[in-house]
Amino acid sequence: MRLPDFEAWAMFACVVEHRSFSAAADAIGVSKATVSKAISRLEASLGTTLFHRTSRRLSLTDSGAALADRAARILTEARAAEDSARDAAAAPAGLVRIAAPITFGIRFVAPAIADFLSAHPGIEIDLRLSDARTDIVADGFDIALRIADLPDSSLRARRLAPVTVRVVAAPAYLAAHGTPRHPAELGEHACFGYANAIGTWHFRSASGEEASVRPAGPLVTDNGDAMLPALRAGLGIARLPDFIVDTEIASGRLVEILPDWRSAGIALHLMTPPSPLRPARVEAVIAFLAERFRDLCRAEEAKAVG
Repeated sequence: MRLPDFEAWAMFACVVEHRSFSAAADAIGVSKATVSKAISRLEASLGTTLFHRTSRRLSLTDSGAALADRAARILTEARAAEDSARDAAAAPAGLVRIAAPITFGIRFVAPAIADFLSAHPGIEIDLRLSDARTDIVADGFDIALRIADLPDSSLRARRLAPVTVRVVAAPAYLAAHGTPRHPAELGEHACFGYANAIGTWHFRSASGEEASVRPAGPLVTDNGDAMLPALRAGLGIARLPDFIVDTEIASGRLVEILPDWRSAGIALHLMTPPSPLRPARVEAVIAFLAERFRDLCRAEEAKAVG
């Protein structure tokens, strides 16, 4: 039986990641010639060319692009297997890369990470905050936190807790334009859009009735906090998670509308790459965040009810 050339696959993944034979060689700690020979060996084995090479530019062929994600997964799983074996004989240590939404990340993830690092001095955290959807595998993240109604995915998803989403507007807007009593009426109003999830808003009432509307309005942005000034100014209606708007509602600056209708399925999810192999340091972070945010969401729900 002929075994796959795992070294060549790993070097191929490194070249794709670093976009250069020389940079990949430096990252691995081998010569450029060694990397070049490995790529040539893999191309001969596969019977196809993986890169277009010129003196100034290196780019993937169609075949190379089709295989790049698989190569990245091979490298990721091999690293995870080695890390797991090392971690089994020692306390968790090393780098864990985490992606999280901006507002939730600043308010909740960053404090949680501070507490985690205090208890695990051998672990380092690289926390990146963005409301754009992260490609966990391609961008090399170990964990991504997402607040969404997640579609089917090859990634491993753990639902941590439901997130209440509220439809809100300023009293001045409602006084000028009226208060919607049914989700269908939102189509007649100025509604702010979330750039990373532009589309239909789905609702379900306490009685089980479902309704959908495709809103439109004067503002689209990729961050919920960025909607607040326009909301306070009475320029429209937005649908935002409770941790962004509850303080605004409590102060009277914003008013919740359609309180008997909820956006079904929205929850905080912890996403990881598809491989079941994870280093102990990643498992430690996952366990900590899962417990931290379960308690957090329970506390937020209790506070809202109270």
